[in-house]
Amino acid sequence: MAENIKLEIVTPEKSVVSEEAQIVVAPGTLGEFGVLSGHTPFLSTLNVGSLRYTDANGEERFVFINSGFAEALPDKVTVLAESAERRRDIDVDRAKAAMDRAQKRLDGVDEGMDVFRAKIALMRAISRLKITGS
Repeated sequence: MAENIKLEIVTPEKSVVSEEAQIVVAPGTLGEFGVLSGHTPFLSTLNVGSLRYTDANGEERFVFINSGFAEALPDKVTVLAESAERRRDIDVDRAKAAMDRAQKRLDGVDEGMDVFRAKIALMRAISRLKITGS
C-alpha cells in the first residue's frame, strides 16, 4: 500500500483542511493535476473549482477552491487559497442565490457593469453547486 501525503488547505482567515490523504486532485490553471506520495516537487496556480482528495480511510472528499496556489512536495501538498469551503460547509441556498444574481447581471449588461467580475461570481456559484450535487 502506498504511503499517504499530508494535505494542508489554508486561507487568509483559517485552516480548512489538515489531514493525511492518499491522493489529491486540484484545478490547476494549466489543467487538473493529481499528486501522490513521492511526487516530484512543483508549484502551480489554481483556478476556481473543486479540489478532491481521498482521505486516509479511502473516503473521497471535496473542497471548493476560490483560486490560489499549490505546492506539491514528495510528502505534502499545501494549498494557499483566496477562500475555500469543504462540501459540508457550502450553503446551497446562498450559492443558488449568488448564481441567480450573477446570471441576472450578465443577462442585463449595463454599460458600467464589470462583466469579468460577474462571470467569476457565476463560476464560483456553479462550482459550489457542483460540489454539493445541487
